[in-house]
Amino acid sequence: MNEDKIGREFEAAILNGIFPGAVLLCALNHRIIFHKAYGMADLFENRKMRKSTIFDLASLTKPLATTLAVSKLIEKGKLSVDQKISSILPEFQNTDKSDITINMLLRHTSGFPAHRNYYLEILHSGEDPRQCLRQLLMKEKLENRIGKKEVYSDLGFMVLAWIIEKVSGHRLDQFVSREIYSPLGIERLFFMELNPENEKTKLFRGEFATTQHCPWRKKALTGEVDDDNAYAVGGIDGHAGLFGDALSVYHLCSEILKTLQNKPSTVLMPNIIKDFVQRDKWFDRVAGFDTPSKEDSSSGRFFSESSIGHLGFTGTSFWIDPIKGIIVVLLTNRVHPLRSNEGIKKFRPKIHDLIQTELIENYIH
Repeated sequence: MNEDKIGREFEAAILNGIFPGAVLLCALNHRIIFHKAYGMADLFENRKMRKSTIFDLASLTKPLATTLAVSKLIEKGKLSVDQKISSILPEFQNTDKSDITINMLLRHTSGFPAHRNYYLEILHSGEDPRQCLRQLLMKEKLENRIGKKEVYSDLGFMVLAWIIEKVSGHRLDQFVSREIYSPLGIERLFFMELNPENEKTKLFRGEFATTQHCPWRKKALTGEVDDDNAYAVGGIDGHAGLFGDALSVYHLCSEILKTLQNKPSTVLMPNIIKDFVQRDKWFDRVAGFDTPSKEDSSSGRFFSESSIGHLGFTGTSFWIDPIKGIIVVLLTNRVHPLRSNEGIKKFRPKIHDLIQTELIENYIH
C-alpha cells in the first residue's frame, strides 16, 4: 500500500534520530485522507505519540494567531495594512521606526533584526516582563532600511502582538480565542500562559509532546513554551506561544483554504486573506505566511506556486495548496531532547514529495 511507504519513512526517521515522534495529517478538498501518529511524545516518560497529542507550535503562532488577528482588526475597520505603527503606538513616534507599516511587519521587511536573546535581560530586569520587552523593541537598532530588505524577524511579530493588544483592548491569546478559534469550535488551539492557575495544564496533562531539556530552566519542557523570549514574557507573544494538535491546525488551515478558493468562511474575510497572500515582486514571503522557495523548499517539489505555509522551530509545519486543494500538517518534536538536531531539514521535502506522489495521486486517480 502507498500509505506503507509513508509509514516506513517515519519509522526510518525515528530510527535515525531525526525526531522522537510525529503526527501527520493530510487533507484533499476539505476531507481528511490521512491522519497517523508515530513514535514517542516523551522519551523520558516513555509516552507514545497519539493523533491527539498537543504540540508547541512555535512560529506557527505567526500565521495562525497573530496574522489572523490582524486580519480581524482590518475587517473591523480598526487597522489597515498601510498604517504606520507610530500612529498606533506613540512610543515609536520620532524614532527610526515611525514609518514602519503593518504590512512591513507582516512581510518581514520592517528592518528589524531576525532575533535577539531578550529573555536574558527581561528575566533579570526586575520589571514587568512585557513592559521590559516593549522597551527593548523601542530601543532596538534597525538592521536594514525599512521596506527594502526581507529578513524573517521574530521582533516584528512581537510588535504586532503589542499593536493587536493596543487596538483591540485584549491580549493576543484572548482576542484570537474569542474572534477565531471559539466561533470555529476549535478548543485544542491555545496559548499556554505561565501561570500556576492555568487550567489547561491540568486539563491536558499527559497530552503534550515534550520539547527540549532546557539547559537554563534545567528541566524537560512539557506544556511550557520552548521559545525563550516567549517564556520570559509569560508564554504569550506574537512570534511564539501557540499550542495545538494536528486536527485543530487542520481545521484552521481549512478555513484559510476556503477564503483562497472563494468559499464562505465562518470567521475570515476572503478579500483580506487574498490580499495578504499576494506576492510582492521583489520578495519571497507574503503577509504572515511563507511560500515555497524556488529551490529546496521544505514543501518539496510539487506544491504549486500559490501555496502558503509556515515552519515552526520545534519541528512543526503546515502547507496549503489552493490550486490542488491540499493541506498537509506535519507536527514533530524534533527538539526533544536537544534543539541541536536539524535532520528534519532533509526530511520535510522528502516526506512532502512522498505525500504528493503516493497519497494524493492515489486519491485523485
